[in-house]
Amino acid sequence: MAHLLENESPPPVQGEPPQIAPVELSRKGADRLASGHPWIFRSDVVSVGDAEAGSVVHVLDPRGRFLGQAHYSTSSQIALRMLSRTPAKVDLGERIAAAERFRRKIVADSTAYRLVYAEADFLPALIIDRYDDCFVLQALDQGMDRATPEIVAALDAQFAPRAIVARNDAGVRSLEQLPREVKMLRGQLDGPVRVTMNGLSLEADLAKGQKTGVFLDQRENYLAAARYASGRALDCFTCTGGFALHLARTCEQVEAVDSSAPALATARRNAEANGIDNVEFREADVFDLLSSYSSARRNYDAIVLDPPAFAKSRGQVEAAARGYKDINLRALRLLGPGGILVTCSCSHHMSEAMLLEIVAEASLNAGRTLRVLERRTQAQDHPILLTVPETLYLKCIILQVA
Repeated sequence: MAHLLENESPPPVQGEPPQIAPVELSRKGADRLASGHPWIFRSDVVSVGDAEAGSVVHVLDPRGRFLGQAHYSTSSQIALRMLSRTPAKVDLGERIAAAERFRRKIVADSTAYRLVYAEADFLPALIIDRYDDCFVLQALDQGMDRATPEIVAALDAQFAPRAIVARNDAGVRSLEQLPREVKMLRGQLDGPVRVTMNGLSLEADLAKGQKTGVFLDQRENYLAAARYASGRALDCFTCTGGFALHLARTCEQVEAVDSSAPALATARRNAEANGIDNVEFREADVFDLLSSYSSARRNYDAIVLDPPAFAKSRGQVEAAARGYKDINLRALRLLGPGGILVTCSCSHHMSEAMLLEIVAEASLNAGRTLRVLERRTQAQDHPILLTVPETLYLKCIILQVA
């Protein structure tokens, strides 16, 4: 990880704390807060006074009444992200500690998990993933970028980590006029780290891997899929082998497919590290492979579809729907009676209802009757706030050919 710069977090600001600027909302903005959503759009901000980029501000309604504290962005359409409904100073370290206490209750048999999930942990625009004694941080707005020294200090004090990596390479940072970069904030890493997940040993590349290293959000879905799968299984878009390695425990043979050679190399190392020898990894385009297997009348007992997000914006939903229907239709043609289909979507703009309708249409076209076994979502360390639909993004549906 020689390309990462060490100990680059800026020093804390010394001296007197700055005055907190007032930001006045329109009636529409105040009503949005009252509905339970923590975001205020720029069109609903009436005045910002002398608020600085990433500063904590006091949010006021049109009558000047205090509504709470928020991080202020000078560039994003999301101008305010609420931190608190009280005037007391927000202790980011205590909120990180509270997030860890929650994870201790709901994470089992894994040393890798999402420690902080942004708004769902009342730390808006902040992601922190734990990989054993290493942490990956994503500050996705000006407020959390400015608060990074405080966040790093809290992680140091609470966990004494071996390393803290900033994976600030997400595209949303461009909307905040922040640099997209990967750098070392604390400690040192010589390469990927090994973690355990559901009893398996997995390699996580914290600097260049998918997401922040591995797919933490599917952790519980891996186990659910393995409960139903048996016989011959096909894992599509396997990446570093998450579903495939779990299916190997209950299936006679697993074929794992992905178009990324580096990801498959990691998947093979993961299989070797766990003594798994019943998984065949194949580099191929999944759409082409499913089509050729259908023509060849191949048959599988279980198929997993876990593609990357097809709809990254609302305008892409229609095209994404065609893509999801295509892969589900092709997969269903490879499943016989009793066959298991695990189909996923990580597109926030693709709702569960839309995905169910797409799979239903595919089943009719394929001449298959499907029984819904489970309707699942992201792992519990990615909690969902009832009044914040943006915190729900992953759908995982397990079905059986009746």
